[in-house]
Amino acid sequence: MNNLDYGIIGNCHSAALVSKSGALEWLCLPIFDSASVFAKILDREKGGSFEFITMPDYQCTQRYISRTNILATKYSNGVDSFEVIDFMPRYHAHNGSDQVYSPPDVVRYIKLKSGKPRFRIHYDPRLEYAERETITEVRNNYVKSFTRSGVYDSLYLYTDIDLNKVVNGEEVQLERDIYFLISYNQKLLKQTVKRSYLKLQRTKVYWLNWSEDTHRFSDYDDEILRSALVLKLLTFDKTGAVLAAITTSLPETIGEIRNWDYRFCWLRDASMVIKIMTQIGHWKSAERFLNFIIDIISDKDDKIQIMYGIKKDKNLRERILSHFSGYEDSAPVRVGNAAYRQKQHDIYGILMDVIYQQFCLFEVSLQNSEELWTITRSIVRVVQKNWRNPDRGIWEIRTDQRHFLFSKLLCWVAIDRAVKVARLINRHEYVEQWGGTRDAIAKDIMKKGWNEEVQAFTQTYGTKDLDASTLLMESYGFIDAADPRYLSTVKATQEKLSRNGLMYRYKNRDDFGLPSSSFTICTFWLIRALNKIGERAQARELFDKLLTYSNHLGLFSEDIDFESKRLLGNFPQAYSHLALIETAMLFSRDIELKNRF
Repeated sequence: MNNLDYGIIGNCHSAALVSKSGALEWLCLPIFDSASVFAKILDREKGGSFEFITMPDYQCTQRYISRTNILATKYSNGVDSFEVIDFMPRYHAHNGSDQVYSPPDVVRYIKLKSGKPRFRIHYDPRLEYAERETITEVRNNYVKSFTRSGVYDSLYLYTDIDLNKVVNGEEVQLERDIYFLISYNQKLLKQTVKRSYLKLQRTKVYWLNWSEDTHRFSDYDDEILRSALVLKLLTFDKTGAVLAAITTSLPETIGEIRNWDYRFCWLRDASMVIKIMTQIGHWKSAERFLNFIIDIISDKDDKIQIMYGIKKDKNLRERILSHFSGYEDSAPVRVGNAAYRQKQHDIYGILMDVIYQQFCLFEVSLQNSEELWTITRSIVRVVQKNWRNPDRGIWEIRTDQRHFLFSKLLCWVAIDRAVKVARLINRHEYVEQWGGTRDAIAKDIMKKGWNEEVQAFTQTYGTKDLDASTLLMESYGFIDAADPRYLSTVKATQEKLSRNGLMYRYKNRDDFGLPSSSFTICTFWLIRALNKIGERAQARELFDKLLTYSNHLGLFSEDIDFESKRLLGNFPQAYSHLALIETAMLFSRDIELKNRF
């Protein structure tokens, strides 16, 4: 059984996955949603990779350099050892400006640890998703890979060892520190091992400073920080967009076709990430994301999509890469995502929740506050017009539209937060006007969302199917944790959707049959709900157990297999890591409160 035993490196423009054995198996350049240059994770024969091949007596260990996104993989046979330090450069310009240097580069710094280790290099880029042949040639002071047909693309490799040995895969004996620099661009300055070492140290300082600016917690501090570092890597500096994950088409279940491209900005996921990042001290992320929102909803009549490209693209046309076999032969491999056309009413509430937080916590400029107020009124108009209509729901059902309770709940949240914003900025004429809509939605949910026979709020109006998203009714302020209906919903949802300590999203049939893997964030939601209704010991036990299912570096994907506990789905997943932080903070606050009194 394989697991998603990868580390992520990145610089907020792109990111790469490095396997537990040090193989670079996923990289898109120059930015996150560009075509891949290495994609072995999606096809072991055709995808391409950059690996260090050692004799079988070498053992591998892997770790992050503490409080950074720099990954170190050590190879040792007991006598001879070396370490591959992988990172994408990110640091402030040394002239004292706020400008951050984040080139489309990967540096692999090879540090001699002991003896005289020997290895071969397998360097095999396959540009443009390997749809056309990639030619790799040795030039004067670099290796150039490029395409001759189809879309033109190229890649450069710099190193201080014999270029022909690299390309031909000949054995190398390490006698000193060396470097490899993969770049989308041809370099203007001479590349040396000293320059790579300087980039390593500057990048290390950047991440240490960023970590120092992250709030500390009395419990689970290491897990919170690692998740925060992951979420930072999933942000795109140029626009403020937040990606759901850096991969495409890693399957929710091996051999099935629930494979999607997650290299886009879902407003729902991104808004939740930004809310959490703000709570742990990173306010600039919120400012950049709100500017992203202002830009994509620039006109009052703009249709708000559920998701956008990270460069603010609105058309995310989906196509299949039929030449790729897929992760463990789980085809199809998709790029683009047709879900951008869907109607999902929950995005309005989640977006308004972030806008309300912005007004509460920060001084916003007059221009931004006016723009956000305009967006608020636009959202209210859309919700008032559409909340009674069915939609695709939070889980993006593709075949039909239904009256999903979570969508209704988030329509209520949208109006509730809009009312609160109106109060904050003294626009009291809107409070009474919008309050009527808020009350009408609440009445509708209580009447049609509750199932007396099941004794729970259900997935959709008029059905008995349960859904993990109803666990969020309390956290959004719709219902009190002590309300008997919420207590009953939590207990019923746990009973019906929990299996081996993990949660289904739902168990009813969808577009692709019956779900068969656990959706990681739903287990975090259950833990939070149990804690809220007073089942704190049980919640803590489930949380501690769930943390053991991360990979060797503390990273989570979207899904977990109920039986084997292997990670599945796109990776690393923003949804999972934001929920980890939120849940850990809940326990940490409890401990701090006890200590205070």
